[in-house]
Order: sequence, then structure tokens, then C-alpha cells
Amino acid sequence: QVQLVESGGGLVQTGGSLQLSCVESGTTFSGDTFGWYRQAPGKQQEFVASILTDGFTQYGESAKGRFTISRDNAKNTVHLQMNNLKPEDTAVYYCRSLGYLVWGQGTQVTVSS
Repeated sequence: QVQLVESGGGLVQTGGSLQLSCVESGTTFSGDTFGWYRQAPGKQQEFVASILTDGFTQYGESAKGRFTISRDNAKNTVHLQMNNLKPEDTAVYYCRSLGYLVWGQGTQVTVSS
């Protein structure tokens, strides 16, 4: 079965950077599309970024200009590079296979002011 495992979350100060990674197993990675979403306590889930098989990317408003989504087909991995982090970026970040509608377990990102 298709599985996603995220990593790379943690605690960082305002203005810092983190790179999240999502490794997919159980399918042909290169044929799948992916999204990153986040959910902060008491808030609705929010779209962060997505990437298609051809590398085409889209970003949510809060991510534009600061976050970059990329994929490494050789390593079955999707990355989310997050720069200039702000306290409002604090959330659990989830990777999702858009082709198989599978979620990862999530990784916590906390940005201190």
C-alpha cells in the first residue's frame, strides 16, 4: 500500500529556515503528484503547495515567495523548503499523495518569536 513519511520539522526562530521531506513507498513515485498542507491549533487545514509529475508547482498565498516545493524522483522524496519563517507558520505540516489520496502522519513546525 502507498505510504508517506514526513520528516524535518522542529523548533526554529523567526526568520529561520526548515526543510521538510516526504518519502513515498508502495507505488511509482514519478507518476504521482503531491501536496503539502498545514493545520494550526484551532484553525482549518490550509493548502501550502503542490507539485505535479512534470514539476509544475502551485503555492498558497502564505507560502508564495518564502516556500519552495520540489521533488527528487530518484529518492522518492518531496521537499518543502521554508525560508523566512514566521510565528504564524507554526502548525502540523502534512504531505499528501494527490494521486492516491493518502496522508502522511504529519510533522510539527514551531516558530518562536
